[in-house]
Amino acid sequence: MRGLTVRQREVLDFINGYLEQHRYPPSIRDLAEHFRISIRGAYDHLKALRKKGYVRSSEGRSRSLEVLDDGSAERQHRLVRIPLLGRVAAGLPVFADENVEGTIAVSDELLGAGSHFALRVRGASMCDAGILDGDIAIVRRQEDADNGDIVVAMIQEAATLKRFFRESNRIRLQAENPDFPPIFTQNLRILGKLRAVQRTY
Repeated sequence: MRGLTVRQREVLDFINGYLEQHRYPPSIRDLAEHFRISIRGAYDHLKALRKKGYVRSSEGRSRSLEVLDDGSAERQHRLVRIPLLGRVAAGLPVFADENVEGTIAVSDELLGAGSHFALRVRGASMCDAGILDGDIAIVRRQEDADNGDIVVAMIQEAATLKRFFRESNRIRLQAENPDFPPIFTQNLRILGKLRAVQRTY
């Protein structure tokens, strides 16, 4: 069976917890209300879990959901600790101890290859991409990016998370919120590309 995304794991954990508490499975509406998503979004998550072999259900029958694999084996992936950067202090190397708040544990399956770091998201400039104030951005270290990638870039000693676009004679860093204008520059350093987002409820 194929691995689960972070959200799919959250949905499967919710189904397992609901079954344990109520002795019957949640409905599509229960899922949608718990995760504050549309009915269609909840259906799509269940469809993905069915396709990967974790659950099965009968079409057209309410609460017919059955868990085939509770995902416990999926949780056996090794946890890796990566540095969590706070506010990057001007004049210091980006990964200097003074910039590191601590470390966080992340599944090696989520990270993939390469070196990674985490950055606490501040502000609402990327909210339309689903990245909210207080989220933890998991970033793979790399010095280049393709158009449309969400990157962490250094501009004038400050780190910013934006969508990257290379134009004819400049770089455009585009926010995902119409209230924030794009940043145009010819002088930036890419620190890495967004790999995932963690959120605490």
